[in-house]
Amino acid sequence: MAKSFQLPPLPPKINYEPLVRVMGEAHHAIGELNGLLRKNILSPELLGAPLLTKEAVLSSRIEGTQATLEDVFEYEAQGKTSQLDNKERDIAEIINYRRAMNFAIEELKNKTISQSFIKKIHYLLLDSARGADKDRGKFRSRRVYIGMPGAPIEEASYVPPEFQDLPRLLNNWEDYINSNREKDLLAQIAAAHYQLEAIHPFRDGNGRVGRLLIPLFLYQRDLLSSPLLYISEYFEKNRRDYYDHLRGVTESGDWEPWLKFFFLALINQSLKTQNSIAKILELNAQLKKQIIAVNSVHAPDLLDLLFSSPMISFAKIKDKLKTKNPQTIYNLLDKFVQMKILFEEPGRQRNRVFVFKQLLDILK
Repeated sequence: MAKSFQLPPLPPKINYEPLVRVMGEAHHAIGELNGLLRKNILSPELLGAPLLTKEAVLSSRIEGTQATLEDVFEYEAQGKTSQLDNKERDIAEIINYRRAMNFAIEELKNKTISQSFIKKIHYLLLDSARGADKDRGKFRSRRVYIGMPGAPIEEASYVPPEFQDLPRLLNNWEDYINSNREKDLLAQIAAAHYQLEAIHPFRDGNGRVGRLLIPLFLYQRDLLSSPLLYISEYFEKNRRDYYDHLRGVTESGDWEPWLKFFFLALINQSLKTQNSIAKILELNAQLKKQIIAVNSVHAPDLLDLLFSSPMISFAKIKDKLKTKNPQTIYNLLDKFVQMKILFEEPGRQRNRVFVFKQLLDILK
């Protein structure tokens, strides 16, 4: 397939009739999640930090990274600044994903999803990571193709539109994603996700940008009060189906299987996210009562820190906690260990790391 794909513009021709039931279930699941988010007593940042890190890990894994959730939290606990090895490059990509999401949430408070917006996200995603030399924050200015590493273009599985067509296609995409022309918002973001992947506007990082936009769109359109619905876990577990359904739209213009798959992903992840949030809230309430026995004004702050960073070191606590007294911090750590809230990683004489296992277990 050496010829560039002639991508039809949006809007797509969607037959909604066979989609009504699954689409309704997706709206119901998202509505329930939004209800839970609105009743949430924790700050969105405190609740969202561990869930966003998990999403960043799984979205990056689709692109080939191998780092785990624990690898990321441990790396941040130790505050490494040395030259990056392969695992640390993976971790850098994951941290960049989280930074890009946090930036995007703030940006969307005053702006729309636009071409400049996705270029800013792309710039952050590829900061100091693999692909940083691939036109960070810029649309591609050359022909690209998708296939086996090292294979010639004649053996490509997909050749995206020529770069000369990007302005026309991206103007159409931007107009569509900000319009009210589609009958259903969930179908709209599903179609916009396919279209951006098919346009392939960047040399690298297209998938991560596209997946990150899904919860941001739901947040912008007030389907979620906070963009805490992360879909990459479902896409990663069903990776072959994910790519096959996208390819099906390209090869036959068949939108129905892709939309059904997308709605099922929303249903599955809405329910999983509700379950995780409920467990996190329950754990937080339980431990807030438990730490009263610590009898320290700093104990609640340390607990909050653990919910955003479930692997922690003395240096990180000292940086984040209001007290700078080392003995106060050591006493707090000892008490949290005695209460089995924290567990010290064995075998470390220096750079001791403490693990909040109960939260990590919820995230797995």
